[in-house]
Formats: sequence, structure tokens, C-alpha cells
Amino acid sequence: MAKAVIILADGFEEIEALSVIDILRRAKIDIKTAAIRDGYVESARGVRVIADVSIDDVKLEDYAAIILPGGQPGADNLSADQRVRDLLQRFYDADQLVCAICAAPFILADMGILDGKRATCYPAYAERLVNAKYLEDPVVEDGNVITSRGPATAPDFGFKIAERMVDRRMSDTLKKAMLYES
Repeated sequence: MAKAVIILADGFEEIEALSVIDILRRAKIDIKTAAIRDGYVESARGVRVIADVSIDDVKLEDYAAIILPGGQPGADNLSADQRVRDLLQRFYDADQLVCAICAAPFILADMGILDGKRATCYPAYAERLVNAKYLEDPVVEDGNVITSRGPATAPDFGFKIAERMVDRRMSDTLKKAMLYES
């Protein structure tokens, strides 16, 4: 079974995290939530989540993908945590999937991961993707990096991750079963 981890920090965007988790679990991907602090993590709108594991327990060899939801101050909190940056770099260097949505792609850009790559993000953060080729597509994939724009594109983002981790037929079957029309 394919495995992924989504990193949560206080201020995460609920739709971008929870809908992606839901889609990936429906796709039979073992996705774990990892928090950057002990206890519950509180979303941008006050939804409290108890993570499956601590970020300190996340090991590259256990997962095929790492995912960052956006939201504020969630993305800033992720960016400020060196453990998050270290994990992102290790996943990227190992050619594992590195996925970020909404504001979170700016973290990848700040690290140089998006240099020369096609990418997207929430429009207010487009100027922060300085060395990337910014696109306004709902989801952009370039090599082992998948980026997406925001809450409304979260299902597309989740289905694209599922497609890459399992296959397109499964993703299309799941869309149909969920009555999803893109």
C-alpha cells in the first residue's frame, strides 16, 4: 500500500488538508497526519485535529509523498520549522513526491525546489515563486513536484496525488464514485 504524510501546523487550511486526506484514504493510500507540535493542531478556522504522528517520527523511507496544506498562518508556521524544510529537501532529493497547495508552494520556492519548474499557488503568493514558471492551472506537476492553487482546487490536487501514487484509472473511478465533475 502506498504511503503519504501531510504536515500540519496551527493555522492550516481545513479544506486543503482534510479533503486531500479523505481522497487519498478513499484511494487506499495510507496517509498519516504529522504535527509540528505536541497535542492538537488548530486550523485557520478553529477546527482541532489530533495528528497521527509527530513530525519527529516521519522518516523518508516510510513514505512515498509529503504534502503541505496552505492557509495562514499555517504556511508561515510550516516555513519557520527547520524540520519541515529538512524533510522536504530529503523527499525532493530522493525523487519522492513533494506536494504543496495554496500558500505552501512559497516554501518550496524559498528552498530552491521550484527553480526552473512549472508551478502554481494562491494568486497572492505568485510573486514569491521567483525562479519558477508560474501558471494559473488548478494543479501543476513538474517532475516529482505537484502544486495547486487553493481551497477550490483541493479535490483536483488530491486526485492528482492519488493518480501519481496509484494510477489514473483508480483516480477516475474515484471521481465518478464521488460524483466529482472537474
